[in-house]
Amino acid sequence: MSEFSSLREMSADLAKGAYSSVELTQAHLERIQTANAALNCFISINAESALAAATKADQQRAQGDQRATLGLPFAHKDIFCTRDILTTAGSKMLSNFVAPYDATVVSNMAAAGMISVGKTNMDEFAMGSSNENSFFGTVSNPWDHTRVPGGSSGGSAAAVAAGLVAAATGTDTGGSIRQPAALCGITGLKPTYGRVSRYGMIAFASSLDQAGPMTRTAEDAALMLGVMAGFDPKDSTSSERHDDWLDGVVANGIAVLDRPLTIGLPREYFSDNPNFGGIEAAKTELEKMGHTLVDVSLPHTESAVPVYYVLASAEASTNLSRYDGVRFGHRCEDPQSLQDLYERSREEGFGAEVKRRILTGTYTLSVGYFDAYYLKAQKIRRLISEDFQQAFTQVDVLLAPTSPTPAFKKNQLTDDHVAMYQQDLFTVPTSLAGLPAMSLPCGFSNGLPMGMQLIAPAFREDLLLELAAQYQRQTDWHLKRPEAVV
Repeated sequence: MSEFSSLREMSADLAKGAYSSVELTQAHLERIQTANAALNCFISINAESALAAATKADQQRAQGDQRATLGLPFAHKDIFCTRDILTTAGSKMLSNFVAPYDATVVSNMAAAGMISVGKTNMDEFAMGSSNENSFFGTVSNPWDHTRVPGGSSGGSAAAVAAGLVAAATGTDTGGSIRQPAALCGITGLKPTYGRVSRYGMIAFASSLDQAGPMTRTAEDAALMLGVMAGFDPKDSTSSERHDDWLDGVVANGIAVLDRPLTIGLPREYFSDNPNFGGIEAAKTELEKMGHTLVDVSLPHTESAVPVYYVLASAEASTNLSRYDGVRFGHRCEDPQSLQDLYERSREEGFGAEVKRRILTGTYTLSVGYFDAYYLKAQKIRRLISEDFQQAFTQVDVLLAPTSPTPAFKKNQLTDDHVAMYQQDLFTVPTSLAGLPAMSLPCGFSNGLPMGMQLIAPAFREDLLLELAAQYQRQTDWHLKRPEAVV
């Protein structure tokens, strides 16, 4: 077995008996143990439970169970509650929290026979674009250990890029799947808001958070999405929409794109940025495939980042108010009063970036500022959404850069918060509009991977996956690997 085998390749090998799920899982665990000290991409490793699940998978296969997903190892971002396993969200606040139940995404993947080998590192409460905000330390980019992997799903991205797992779950609030996917040279999909249940996913900003797959290929992303997605009555924002194509994508793979597409190029996303050479080459490749590229405009793009940080911070302020040292999580020692318990538990438990966003959000929700900031941001959010609706009357999908730069040096932007927030420039608009978007490798800049972003109308992940799979059949950027992981 290759350390860079895809989920589909491993599934085929298991089906023909090339190796057992126990052997496959053990090989993954050994790779993780060897490389994690250098990359710091795992917070916890679930060796005992993973091997037990692999043993069960082998027994099921011996009894005739031939599901494509049975016995495939993967990793969960440490933001999904997992019964009897540490679930930290990258924070000291939850560093001792063992979840009493499974998130819906966790239970869905377990029901499909997939095997979680561990929980990956992340920016604290998913707040960050570099994975430098984790209580458990910064994750290293496998392509250059002096650089960040992106965030907040940096641990998942690094683990997939380094060959420790073929797939991992991630979450995307303003770009936290797509940006680290671009910086680590893998494929990452943010589904439509409501496509995947948020039940049991520790909340950052509830109107934006969405779980999705991080893989090496579009084919594997489709397989993962087919397992993760579905209506969940436990999540009030879960969509009851049912798409027939999603039913067969796990067993049958991605359908072949049956027609040329009209692909829009948003003027506001493109510039003379020297890092965009890969995007220019991708345009040429897509035209060779028969697709038509046209210019479109998304005029409110420049407002997206400030709108996002007003709204996301406001929701974070509300969601994180539950961490008070009383019910679960970090509690300060020897509190002198209830007020002292609240204040010191939160002061000790939250990191600097989380505190910054709580304070920002509390300010924007306060009397006298609610109308000036929060309500105005909601109105602009609607305009951003309408920009996309108008664009999709002219085109099938949009093509844009994922990130303005390749992976930057550790500590390079930690003191420049505006520059750090600008890393989300190309990803937050689709999050605000609730649309599906994915990043896939398209080239390199100064030896570091860059990603291109595809954006589709709501619930048209099929268009994204079919176009991405077609592109990956014609190019090999997704097959490039870092030279040395350790």
